[in-house]
Amino acid sequence: MRTDSSPGTLPAREHLPAGDAGTPVLDVVIPVYNEEKDLQPCVLRLHDHLKRTFPYAFRITIADNASTDTTPLVSAGLEAEIPEVRAFRLDQKGRGRALRTVWSASDAPILAYMDVDLSTDLNALLPLVAPLISGHSDLAIGSRLARSSRVVRGPKREFISRAYNLILRGSLQARFSDAQCGFKAIRRDVAQVLLPLVEDTGWFFDTEMLVLAERAGLRIHEVPVDWVDDPDSTVHIVKTATEDLKGVWRVGKALATGSLPLDRITRPFGDDPRDRDIQDVPKGLARQLVGFCVVGGLSTLFYLLLYTVFRQFGGSQIANALALLVSAVANTAANRRLTFGVRGRGGAVRHQAQGLVVFGIGLALTSGSLAALNAATSDPAHSTELAVLIAANLAATVLRFLLFRAWVFPDKRESTVLAAHTPSPAPSAPTYTTQPLQQYPPLPQRPTAPRYATAPRSPYDTTPFRAVEAADRTTRGDATLHPQPVRPTDTDPRDSR
Repeated sequence: MRTDSSPGTLPAREHLPAGDAGTPVLDVVIPVYNEEKDLQPCVLRLHDHLKRTFPYAFRITIADNASTDTTPLVSAGLEAEIPEVRAFRLDQKGRGRALRTVWSASDAPILAYMDVDLSTDLNALLPLVAPLISGHSDLAIGSRLARSSRVVRGPKREFISRAYNLILRGSLQARFSDAQCGFKAIRRDVAQVLLPLVEDTGWFFDTEMLVLAERAGLRIHEVPVDWVDDPDSTVHIVKTATEDLKGVWRVGKALATGSLPLDRITRPFGDDPRDRDIQDVPKGLARQLVGFCVVGGLSTLFYLLLYTVFRQFGGSQIANALALLVSAVANTAANRRLTFGVRGRGGAVRHQAQGLVVFGIGLALTSGSLAALNAATSDPAHSTELAVLIAANLAATVLRFLLFRAWVFPDKRESTVLAAHTPSPAPSAPTYTTQPLQQYPPLPQRPTAPRYATAPRSPYDTTPFRAVEAADRTTRGDATLHPQPVRPTDTDPRDSR
């Protein structure tokens, strides 16, 4: 996907280097609200699983969404007892707000989250994050709707889940199978540029993040999971479904108008270093041909319908000119958006003006064909007129695609690279200028200290969060959040620990 502005800001994916460092590789966030009963068993079970199975250093972060029960005290107690646990408290509710806050402040290269009820089998955690560590994928989600998933839940929740995903496929053309499974992970470099575009602060946060990532061409890895429904879930189904439908409408409208700057999160062509040596290969040609043919077929039907309508009120030449003019404007707009991936309103007037020039060529071909037909017979049948127009439009279509690709919607990234590239006189391979890759610290191995040994721990660096918070205040006017880490001294004095 490209626009008239600059190309994407994300570098090519790279495998995180292995080695020793003090930063955890994985930060697992558990968003909670009034979960005093389930929080401690969840954290202890997750911590034990990661200690036994995860080969690198990790952190577990409890994101408290303004709980009103003793959840903050339980969080503080777990933080004091277990070195790998951190507690983070927000003054406002919202699962999406909690994830955005903690992920923005985290320094771990891989960020994940899971629900406190641990409905998902933890054996899927390492397969979830492995493609992100290796550099293969940008995001990873657990799927309860995959064929190999084993799911235990009631018919009502099963129906709601499948109906919701059908809505996403039909309205937003989503291709991922399960948007609301509470088991996801993302690379930190992707989160830094993707999260500021996500507006929702509640349960629709997951869906909006995945839809934007997919539309930007990011790679989403799906892991089949075993999942057991929690009968004591506090999620309000009707309220959540209503908010989700509102979110679907908002995101669909934004995508339709091109108001989302998805070019900020695109990946460059050639994540594989071998692809960067390919020369003289038109990038995206096959996809553009398919899109152009689809748009062209629909435009032809639209044109023929308009011609039939206008023919009732005037001669063939006038009907042809009017039908071709209207369909040409629609065809240029559709190709601009769908075939060549140009977003936003910048350059739209110029593109339409250039499209009218192409329209003039088509008008000359079709008008000439009609003139030749009228010269051959004084009263041609309507079916004969349509056949001649179809043949003339097919001839004009080939020329229209070439003009669109080379003149109206040229790929500026390709021309920039070709202009900047100076071939070496020697027969060696050419050198390309690529974006600098983000350097991650080496992957730290899991510490071998005793399980509950005390170690100095640095608090969260909230600088990234403050930057995102400032951007959010500028773009959306959200209320200012002041998340504060829960301190061990905030524990209940009656707690023996």
